Amino acid sequence: MPITEILSRNAALYGEDISLVEINPEIKEVKASWKDYELVETNPEKRYRREMTWREFDDKANRLANFLLERGLQKNHKVAILLMNCLEWLPIYFGVLKTGAIAVPLNYRYTEEEIKYCLELAECDVLIFGPEFTERIDAIRGQIPDIKIRLYLGMDCPAFAESYYALTACCSSVPPQIALSDDDDAAIYFSSGTTGFPKAILHTHRSLVFSCEVEMDHHKQTRDDNFLCIPPLYHTGAKMHWFGSFLAGSKAVLLRGVKPEWIVKAVSEEQITIVWLLVPWAQDILDAIERGDIRLEEYRLDQWRLMHIGAQPVPPSLIKRWKKYFPNHDYDTNYGLSESIGPGCVHLGIENIHKVGAIGKAGYNWEVRISDENGRTVKQGEVGELCVKGPGVMKCYYNNPEATGEILKGGWLYTGDMAKMDEDGFIYLVDRKKDVVISGGENIYPVQIEDFLRTHDAIKDVAVIGLPDQRLGEIVAAIVELKPGSSSSEEEVAQFCTALPRYKRPRRIFFENVPRNPTGKIEKPKLREKYCGGSLVEAQTADH
Repeated sequence: MPITEILSRNAALYGEDISLVEINPEIKEVKASWKDYELVETNPEKRYRREMTWREFDDKANRLANFLLERGLQKNHKVAILLMNCLEWLPIYFGVLKTGAIAVPLNYRYTEEEIKYCLELAECDVLIFGPEFTERIDAIRGQIPDIKIRLYLGMDCPAFAESYYALTACCSSVPPQIALSDDDDAAIYFSSGTTGFPKAILHTHRSLVFSCEVEMDHHKQTRDDNFLCIPPLYHTGAKMHWFGSFLAGSKAVLLRGVKPEWIVKAVSEEQITIVWLLVPWAQDILDAIERGDIRLEEYRLDQWRLMHIGAQPVPPSLIKRWKKYFPNHDYDTNYGLSESIGPGCVHLGIENIHKVGAIGKAGYNWEVRISDENGRTVKQGEVGELCVKGPGVMKCYYNNPEATGEILKGGWLYTGDMAKMDEDGFIYLVDRKKDVVISGGENIYPVQIEDFLRTHDAIKDVAVIGLPDQRLGEIVAAIVELKPGSSSSEEEVAQFCTALPRYKRPRRIFFENVPRNPTGKIEKPKLREKYCGGSLVEAQTADH
């Protein structure tokens, strides 16, 4: 059953019930440059609360689908979505799916170059974007001739685009008659790579529906649950954890902003029962409680039943602190990749909180194994590469059979994460094979930062690695080798890096020679050993 049928069912059964709420909790007086966006927060600009019923959700999806079909969109065409979290995001996503086209969510922190690269890689035909991206799209619009339709979601539509609101408002809300199957391609997501740019990950409708089933099995959502969604919707994690609420036909709240007071207030006022957090947000909430900025007795929180975390390793000390203030909460850790769509191809399980520190066991209808470099399963307790298998594994890297063959072998997805299994069958991450830095749940590609820093007149060579950080999991560090006779300082290099988006800027800068092996490859394991003192993941999950 294609995932669009679940939306149609919800509209038929629960039409007048609220499906989505969007809350923007603060008026922001000064609009920052997009390059200064925080890693894990959006940029609220005015205070408001909006809501949408299931029937309105389905109607909006149908109107967009019918508009796109009228404009010649066909099955397997691609529609890029470049939006901040908003009430329209999910209806647009489902509207694309209803046409038989492929939805292509884009990271809202992408530079002009990254946007152009991803549009070309995915062979997109349509781009739907919001006002936050006008400047970036304007800069590349002459370089993306294959984008035949540019839809603008907002007021004051620029001359080089068409108004989403104006064009879809007069379209039919009758469901389009497009036959879809589980095997049809549905979405392309982008994930980490070692070449500096992400790969295009292709998933089918079967993958999306399986994600709904996985999340429902793990966290037992019902119609009485209310889900708080904070992470960006272009993330597979954010959307797929919402999929459990979607399958149950229950309400979700989209919160723009991540201040601890906003999160707790939203939980109280919207009677939220399930919250998915990143490690930094959970820590910030606890810090605010301990400072006295949040007084729990002032909020209605008895209904809050589950807090779960994904996207980065979780320090056991964090959960111990959490249970001190929220002793009745169920807790779960979820592990997954965009290549293994679904919220938890491995997960701890709410009944296994005594195993915090582990990522858990195989999720619902998933298989796991830990393999050596020859693909053989290692003995219990030995370290190897974590491999997963199940209906949520990607179809392929789009138009990249070589990369697909490197990661998909015999139906198994090789994750690039090194792990071991204890005597009870619980899996623990040990380290990563890939160079990608994961900071606040966001993938950062070292090659991009290295290439940028090498444009500095005084820099001969540079290596970028992740260092453990209690709040963000990792921070970006740059090892800088200066040209003979040149000089620079940490402050000067940091100032040079302000041209990068904020989340990519190195937090630590070290001056020394960059070690390379005989083939010229940077010896990053040596650098991580020197600056991390051993396993990065173990450092991240150590009690502080």
